[in-house]
Amino acid sequence: MEKLLSKLLKYPWQIMLVITLITIYFVVEMKDNTKMETDLDKYMPQDHPAFIYSNKAEKWFDIKDGIIIALENKEGVFNTQTLDTLKQLTKRFEKFKEIDKKDVTSLYTADNIVGTEDGMDVKRFFKRVPKSKEQLQELKSKVESNEMIYGRLVSKDETVAIIVAQIDKGVFTQDFYRRILKTAKASQTKNIKIYVAGRPIVEGEMALLGPADMKKMVPIVILVIFVVLFLTLRSLKGTLITLGVVFISTLWTFGLMAVIGVPIYAVSTMIPVMLIAIGVADGIHLYSHLHTYVDHNPTASRIEATKDMLKFLWKPVVMTSVTTAVGFISLLTSQVYPVKYFGLFTAFGVLMAMVFSLVFLPAGIMIFGLPKAKKINKEEDKEGHSHSKLANNFAAWVIKHKYVSIIGTVIIIVFSIIGMQKIWINSSFLDKFEKNSEIVKTDRFINEHFGGTSTINLILDAEGQKDKFKDPKVLQLVDKMQKNVDSKLQVVGNTFSLTDYIDRMNKVMNADKEEYNRIPDSKNMIAQYLLLYEMSGDPENLNKVVDYDYEKMNVTFQLKKDDSKAINSTLKIINSYKNQFKKMGITMNYAGSGYKGLVFTDLILQGQIRSMIMSLVLIIILISLMFRNITIGLISSVPIIITALISFGIMGFMNIPLSTTTALLSSIAIGIGIDYAVHFLEQYRYNAATTDDKMVAAQKTMAHSGKAIIFNAIVVIAGFLVLMFSVFPPNRELGALVSLNMFTSFVGTLTIMLVLLYMSNVYFKKKK
Repeated sequence: MEKLLSKLLKYPWQIMLVITLITIYFVVEMKDNTKMETDLDKYMPQDHPAFIYSNKAEKWFDIKDGIIIALENKEGVFNTQTLDTLKQLTKRFEKFKEIDKKDVTSLYTADNIVGTEDGMDVKRFFKRVPKSKEQLQELKSKVESNEMIYGRLVSKDETVAIIVAQIDKGVFTQDFYRRILKTAKASQTKNIKIYVAGRPIVEGEMALLGPADMKKMVPIVILVIFVVLFLTLRSLKGTLITLGVVFISTLWTFGLMAVIGVPIYAVSTMIPVMLIAIGVADGIHLYSHLHTYVDHNPTASRIEATKDMLKFLWKPVVMTSVTTAVGFISLLTSQVYPVKYFGLFTAFGVLMAMVFSLVFLPAGIMIFGLPKAKKINKEEDKEGHSHSKLANNFAAWVIKHKYVSIIGTVIIIVFSIIGMQKIWINSSFLDKFEKNSEIVKTDRFINEHFGGTSTINLILDAEGQKDKFKDPKVLQLVDKMQKNVDSKLQVVGNTFSLTDYIDRMNKVMNADKEEYNRIPDSKNMIAQYLLLYEMSGDPENLNKVVDYDYEKMNVTFQLKKDDSKAINSTLKIINSYKNQFKKMGITMNYAGSGYKGLVFTDLILQGQIRSMIMSLVLIIILISLMFRNITIGLISSVPIIITALISFGIMGFMNIPLSTTTALLSSIAIGIGIDYAVHFLEQYRYNAATTDDKMVAAQKTMAHSGKAIIFNAIVVIAGFLVLMFSVFPPNRELGALVSLNMFTSFVGTLTIMLVLLYMSNVYFKKKK
């Protein structure tokens, strides 16, 4: 490898030309083929049993995600102006090519089941907007007496009415999103305020904010890294060349994604920040060695200095890059697509940064020249490296007080394990946004007035038992379950199923007496009610709650929150009825976006554990092979294990949940944190070969690699802190945690790892 790199030094301009041409190709591909993935269903593995079943159930009962348009009039909605606006908006949304007319529901389109002298009838609440006080009062009375509408389409304080427009998968686009907002807001008046919410709106907002966030952060991180690099490298040329390495590797990464058709997910927007912050590490170590060589050999030529730099550092550069890539590649064990692709392409970018550090950076040095040499005293020149009194004293103090490091490490581990017990997983997509953002405030407003914007669909299946869901005992149990969940949990706003139709029909057929708002005891009576409804109403409405043979039933639970705590608390009560349904020959399954979100979080946790274990094991094996010593492999893992524990401990104590973003933490911590250990170990091995004194070896290593590691840590921490400027709170949390990880990793490397190296006597066993 060293010979190959030395030969390439003869062709610096050719190397620059080839890299530039390939970069231009990738930029063109990015411009033509890059797309943002906004469909949250596509974040999940579609071959997972839970998703397969959910997709089937969604077809059986036409379960779709809905766009919710809320009209607020603080003086009340039962007035001509508000009702006319509601009607006109409903019609406008019915005309959208992406929306099926039958999937738009509002007070204008809803059915009102009423009793008549001849039996039962199903009528619209109104076709023409009522104008007189009497007509408005009559409509108001109809709504208030209908439990299927009151509190569902009109709020109980009667100041808000909603339109729900359900949409098919795959139809949502940025253009569609903009037209929805434009159409809704166009109807807003002085008295009528309009809100738009729902899962598709969350997707649309993420698609808008994601690229905008990346465009904002990339210039900031480049500026921050430029300033920190310039201060550490003391060279404008070196700073620009090092930045060129990470800039090109980032373009190649996104270019490759565009070429093979992988979309950009919300978490992908952090890749540039990652690569820029990580990729400069190799440049820092290379230039640090180059500065030292030039300081001691001021008359050396470009090729001599560059060859010496590559001779001593190509191995640690390759080692650190491979171990970092392994940390990210371990994310392939996750079944969550954004996490999987994030790991794969970040690993690719890291390896490209390695290649460019060993090819592009030396070519840049050959073309633009060496850094200026600084004057050093004779004692430093004799030692052959920039000897640091501070580094000597620090290394000596750490070794002398080695039990301080050991006891301190044990205490930190204990507290971290305690904190880890408090970690929870968050499935909420809304929590990706600021709490005071418009989309979150809108969602909160609708949840305050209605059942909730998130749903869980319970699918009750009595396979092979035709008309099972006409059995009054079965329906009474379903009704009991719904009311129990509704009353026990504040997070559950509404429930809806076939029982709501039958309760309503039984009531209107008995002179609207409230005591008949229940499931009748007669199966024949239930069958008659259903027949009457099919004859007088819209039979397709029943298709959303029960199948044709009455063997399968869909029960919808509306939740006011979409996080895993809310969903799990709901499932706990629902599942308490599992045995009762089982005795009736009925199985329980789940479907819908809310439940899939919960499964999604479980996959995150599983992937987190797998990737952490896999990356740790692989890195220990790799370092053991690189240094041909299992003891070295185990010692090198100590700082990153401590770092991972501290990170999760802090997450627990600070109530920071695991999400699609923070799930990346352990792999990032292990992949990047191991770099410090590798550089330190390589220098320690070199110094151990030239002296019989362990203390001298430790001091020389601290003076040489310690300085570069500190510079490296400063740059990486500064780079990741740029994520604090992100509009997404999970990104900010990740930026803060990774920055903390980098600090603890380099501190652990220079303290506890040094102590373990010293105490293990590795590399000195055969010496006197």
